[in-house]
Amino acid sequence: MGFKCGIVGLPNVGKSTLFNALTASKNAEAANFPFCTIDPNIGIVDVIDKRLDQLSKLSISKKKIYTNITFVDIAGLVKGASKGEGLGNKFLSHIREVDAIVHLVRCFESEKITHVNSKINPVEDLETIKTEIILSDLDIIQKKLEKGKKKLLKENEVYILEEKLNQLNAGNVVDVKNEDEKKFLSSLGLLSMKPKIVVCNVDEDSLSKGNQFTEQVKKNYSNEKVISICADIEDQIMGLDKNERENFMKDIGLSKTGLNQLIKEGYDLLNLDTFFTSGPEESRAWTIEKNTLAPKAAGVIHTDFEKNFIRAEAVTCEDFIKFGSAEKCKENGKLRIEGKDYIVKDGDVLYFRVNP
Repeated sequence: MGFKCGIVGLPNVGKSTLFNALTASKNAEAANFPFCTIDPNIGIVDVIDKRLDQLSKLSISKKKIYTNITFVDIAGLVKGASKGEGLGNKFLSHIREVDAIVHLVRCFESEKITHVNSKINPVEDLETIKTEIILSDLDIIQKKLEKGKKKLLKENEVYILEEKLNQLNAGNVVDVKNEDEKKFLSSLGLLSMKPKIVVCNVDEDSLSKGNQFTEQVKKNYSNEKVISICADIEDQIMGLDKNERENFMKDIGLSKTGLNQLIKEGYDLLNLDTFFTSGPEESRAWTIEKNTLAPKAAGVIHTDFEKNFIRAEAVTCEDFIKFGSAEKCKENGKLRIEGKDYIVKDGDVLYFRVNP
């Protein structure tokens, strides 16, 4: 399992079109009117990794299993959603379990596509999203601090919630100080504390150089990850076979698909790495946080592996591909025996030894 990503934005900014393109599906209705999405759309996408392709081929594996990303597309937010405007904000509950949020904004003009506010202003749109998310989180914390529920909390938990309540009331997102706070607050599913990627939905002409709208976003959100994607182009790309896709992307000067951009930015944002297991039965990619110790990485495969961990046999993906197998790596002095303190590296091929 890789990570889960929620897509939020105003109505009619291209969320459903982007979702369909990213997931190579037509599950989300895309139409030129607000609120065409009501129920959440969920799609799971393989993270294609050429390293795994090579490992699987060398190991003559029966199965090849990529890690993946889950995308969740929800209804559009409007100003006043917390007070019941539009479809309200209750559907935000569908993305409280995600790891990161894509804030999608419209950065193109078109008379054919209506804008819910009758004007293109991505910075204002992003502020609307931020405000509605803050108000939604305020509601959650206030309910936790209600008289009947407050007495069920520990003293330090009450202090944390009251501090975060003050932050939100001041119009700020939740600021997490340490791992203990993060663990406690994560159980509440607060959206304002989740990492985010701002995605500018642009027209084809603005893909490479941007436009006035993308510049406004970059200027006002200089501390955030900001990328540009043309949802319509992505939709076209995903409908082509591999050769047609490559030629089409070359013709329009696109080096990377929007999906690949989101994968890269998502992994960077969440500090994720990939390690591999490879053998005759299967070759598989696994997602972990950076600086994960070997026993915890083993636990990603099976919880018993963590507590019964003995050691890990490790080889870099590059050496495995160079020499052709773990056995050949061992013969050439490239296979290492690592203990409980070993920090797993991106691209490691691992074989775990555990107590039965």
